[in-house]
Amino acid sequence: MSKIALASASPRRRELLSQLGVEFELVRGDIDETQLPGEAATDYVLRLARQKAAAGLAAQQSASKLPVLGADTIVVVDGEVLGKPLDQTDFLRMMRLLSNRQHQVYTAIALATTEQIWSDTVKTEVWFCELSEQQMLDYWHSGEPADKAGGYGIQGLAGRFIPKIAGSYFAVVGLPLYETAQLLTKLQDN
Repeated sequence: MSKIALASASPRRRELLSQLGVEFELVRGDIDETQLPGEAATDYVLRLARQKAAAGLAAQQSASKLPVLGADTIVVVDGEVLGKPLDQTDFLRMMRLLSNRQHQVYTAIALATTEQIWSDTVKTEVWFCELSEQQMLDYWHSGEPADKAGGYGIQGLAGRFIPKIAGSYFAVVGLPLYETAQLLTKLQDN
């Protein structure tokens, strides 16, 4: 496998990509992440991943550009996309929506070269236990939720609130390993 570029600032994505044994460097994949009016959650997350990969490709200065992997993860409950909490009030609103019920996490990945782009979206169902106000506040004060989609990280302290999932644990963390490996295989085959 030749080297690729990763258009992500997420330390979790860097760790997960390393688990695949892929050599990579980081590139900037800055884009406007605003959801478009009427845009379905699955279309939104896929658009973001594809745009990040394309932006990472454009950001490379050398003539021989590395293929770029872009990814994005969203949390969806009742059709509403829950982004990163704006503040404690927003976080508590999200936790009340997630408490004692099931929601969906979608992670989209895109691998772009100068010739083409491959992409995939992975859906995982996640169940939360019933949370008390004190549990929510304690979790907020840990500092962990501030930069997480949906206000939680399954791989961290919030793992104790999640009795089960159906789908890819790694997708909820931020990079579905199986599907990413499949995209990398397509790159090798071309």
